[in-house]
Amino acid sequence: MVSVNSVLTYMGIAAAVLAWVVIVVSISLNPWFSMFGNALSDLGNPHANYYWVYNYGLVVTAALMLLFSFHLLLVSENKVEVMGSSFVTIASIFLALIGIFHEGTYPHTFVSEWFFTQMDLAVVVWSIGLVLSRRLNYGIPLLLLGLIAPIPALLIKWPSTALLETYGIVIIDIWAIVATILIKGKAPRVHCGV
Repeated sequence: MVSVNSVLTYMGIAAAVLAWVVIVVSISLNPWFSMFGNALSDLGNPHANYYWVYNYGLVVTAALMLLFSFHLLLVSENKVEVMGSSFVTIASIFLALIGIFHEGTYPHTFVSEWFFTQMDLAVVVWSIGLVLSRRLNYGIPLLLLGLIAPIPALLIKWPSTALLETYGIVIIDIWAIVATILIKGKAPRVHCGV
């Protein structure tokens, strides 16, 4: 019998897979879309074909990510990992807000930027927690990923926002896969006074 704990362990990977399915399906429904000339959020603009696929897809993806963040909180080994997991919780809320405040609405740019910012903070802080738990073989590479990944995002003149967003999604996916490997089989802990 599959336990809730084991299902929640894979919610980060499920969110990553669903995000790519939503993106690919949305692109296939909008032949005008160009990875070199658009933003992914253009697929959620009400002028796009079946724009609701992209927007609702992000909200469902955010729900899976939120479940993963709750599981991360429960299996965290120290307060710093708890804080990193909390950033994932906040990022999942911002991801849902990207779908709610679609392209063309006032808060869209803000919630989009803050989703990626919160996820980068999550990677950095959660990795520091791993280092403090002496899990250096994973903690140091993930910490370097979180610290170095924003540099190309900020310094490279990306041909389009879609390519920049894709780069950010790949970084998040790498972290989600490694985080899943690390928490696989861990039982939830009771956090008192965290």
